[in-house]
Amino acid sequence: MKTVVKKVVLAYSGGLDTSAIIPWIKENYNSDVIAFVADVGQSKNDLINIRQKALESGASQCIIVDLKEEFVTNYVYPMLKTGALYEGNYLLGTAIARPIIAKAQVEIALKLEADGLCHGATGKGNDQVRFEMVYSALAPQLKVITPWREWKFRSREELLFYLESRNIHTTSTIEKIYSRDENSWHLSTEGGILEDPWNCSKNDCWVWTVDPKNAPNISECVSVKVENGNIVALDNIFLTPLECLKRLNFLGSKHGIGRIDIVENRLTGMKSRGCYETPGGTIMFAALRALEQLVLDRDSFKWRQILGLEMSYVIYSGNWFSPIRRSIQAASDELSSELNGEVVLELYKGMVIPVKKSSQNSLYSKEFVTFSSDNVFNQSDACGFTKLFSLSSRIRAINNCYNSKNTDIKT
Repeated sequence: MKTVVKKVVLAYSGGLDTSAIIPWIKENYNSDVIAFVADVGQSKNDLINIRQKALESGASQCIIVDLKEEFVTNYVYPMLKTGALYEGNYLLGTAIARPIIAKAQVEIALKLEADGLCHGATGKGNDQVRFEMVYSALAPQLKVITPWREWKFRSREELLFYLESRNIHTTSTIEKIYSRDENSWHLSTEGGILEDPWNCSKNDCWVWTVDPKNAPNISECVSVKVENGNIVALDNIFLTPLECLKRLNFLGSKHGIGRIDIVENRLTGMKSRGCYETPGGTIMFAALRALEQLVLDRDSFKWRQILGLEMSYVIYSGNWFSPIRRSIQAASDELSSELNGEVVLELYKGMVIPVKKSSQNSLYSKEFVTFSSDNVFNQSDACGFTKLFSLSSRIRAINNCYNSKNTDIKT
């Protein structure tokens, strides 16, 4: 017997899956379905007529919330401070958007006194965990409906036939070969020919960025100003976080920056392949890391790397609203408190090269490091340092020599 749910808030995208979910919930749960659309910067084409689509599919209402500025300011920027990079490549474009979407969904459900939540994530992927981790953290009392783990459908063809049998129009087709996710931070492409890792990606696997081979033959430089680990201005023009990202997305896409073609480890244990485009994010990431080279001492830089690695797994696993995320964030914020300065980056055919950097908190001292004559460093000071630094190695060598002689005597 199914759980009784009177009113459900569905995370709705307007695609095939969520279009089928609306009538399916009504038929199987006899519930009122409210479609919730989070605008996190996806293509405007995805938002055209989306309210009408939801209502035609059977939703009682469709609520669209603009989350773009909050998404970049309160989720992307904090993540950037930590240096999170999943498995050495992935800037967590899909993963970082899920917490804010699920949080807004929960808030609407509580406001409308709904007793259920629903998402369209499959049982194979990461998003089911990411959504439900937020549900559990913020509103564990709400019931969760997971159609892909409940219904009998197993293919796009079956979903299309289901909608056709109920006279529900959809723009989806069987011929759609790729699965895409888009927000202000990134665009991902999966499925189709990419399911075979021996296949090279084709031009239609990339949407935002120009092929680096076809990018301009003349490089372009951009100046990035940073305050407390946050990018606040480009070329001396102060902008909001979203405006900074939009501008850098434009520049990065133009120069073929931010493309990766990777195979990653999903939470469910299987591997998946995707072509990800994060042009502006790649530039932002490079700028902050370049400034860290000036400001952070050796141990702090090592600690920031550890924090970034740990945060990448926290975000990938959907643990944004957790004590461990807040703890890592607090440590990263402390390290970023002196991350102030300016970086000039050269953009050229897929590459981002920091060419100039300065900071009032820089630990770089030309007077100390110069190969020319200086009046601040006494070379002889290094003698005691190297003796102490190598002490354990010398003791080990002495012990090995002593043990070797004793063995020869006994022999």
